[in-house]
Amino acid sequence: MKEIKYCPGTLAEGFSTYSPGCLRNVFNGKKVSHILSYDQPQQNEEVAALFMENRKRISISGVQEKLSLLLEKNVLRLTKEGEQGTYILKPIPRDLKKVDQAPANEHLTMQIAKQVYGLNTAENAMIFFKNGSPAYITKRFDFKEDGSKCGKEDFASLAGKTKNNAGANFKYEYSYEEAGLLIQKYVSAWRIEIEKYFSLVLFNYLFSNGDAHLKNFSLLESSEGDYILSPAYDLLNTHLHVDDSDFALDKGLFTDDFKSEQYKKNGHPNKSDFEEFAKRIGVSENRIEKLISPYLQKQPLMESLINRSFLTEDNKRGYLMMYQAKRNYLLA
Repeated sequence: MKEIKYCPGTLAEGFSTYSPGCLRNVFNGKKVSHILSYDQPQQNEEVAALFMENRKRISISGVQEKLSLLLEKNVLRLTKEGEQGTYILKPIPRDLKKVDQAPANEHLTMQIAKQVYGLNTAENAMIFFKNGSPAYITKRFDFKEDGSKCGKEDFASLAGKTKNNAGANFKYEYSYEEAGLLIQKYVSAWRIEIEKYFSLVLFNYLFSNGDAHLKNFSLLESSEGDYILSPAYDLLNTHLHVDDSDFALDKGLFTDDFKSEQYKKNGHPNKSDFEEFAKRIGVSENRIEKLISPYLQKQPLMESLINRSFLTEDNKRGYLMMYQAKRNYLLA
């Protein structure tokens, strides 16, 4: 283990393990260690077998390996058959550039979304295997306090798209405009939720999340029984790992070919494109400027979080440069 100087949850300075605030939000106030009680699976065949068995039980889709954990007293452990996990563990993935940076990348991006831009995100933290290998852990938000599950529908389901009826690329063949109209259709208080959705799409663009596809947006049943936009999840700078495009969805922002002159010129959307996008999905015109403004401004806390993150120094610089490039496109 490398020496830890910042909380592996909030990235607050002066902590060698999880801070009290992190323990309260992520682990229900229990004193949980930032080191798992498991060897890294690649180093222990017995642990590898446990992880392979656990993967069969988790129902959350996605390419990246996900494991189901629960908190027993103060210790996180893999779920067994018949048990329902309340945490998702993502170890270092495979088949990407800089795979060892993926957990720190996702953790940092989620913390920036929450702390700098005030987005509602799934609670999360960094956690480490016994040998110091990093993983990302997130608390499931689709459970009520009594342990029963909340209703949850991702946008692929809302759009009626499955692998069977729309092919292997089903979660990418759409536009963010069409996805916004799904909120109008299925959410009674859609004028509030559409602003959250708009901010999330803009955040994903600014922080180069090129995998914000239909299954990475969901509606969640609230305590009142209606549906709202779920906390944001799976946010990371994908461009650090793959040479992808600005948007995950094939059509991009719009259902048609609309592009501002600046977009046509440099190949990237700017503020006026997002203003048009906001209008089309139903954001009140007198709210658009206020919603976009934080993403145009310099945010000192964002740079502080990058510097405190668990990325390597080279990747901290790369992460910041990618953000600066996107912000320049927005301001163009």
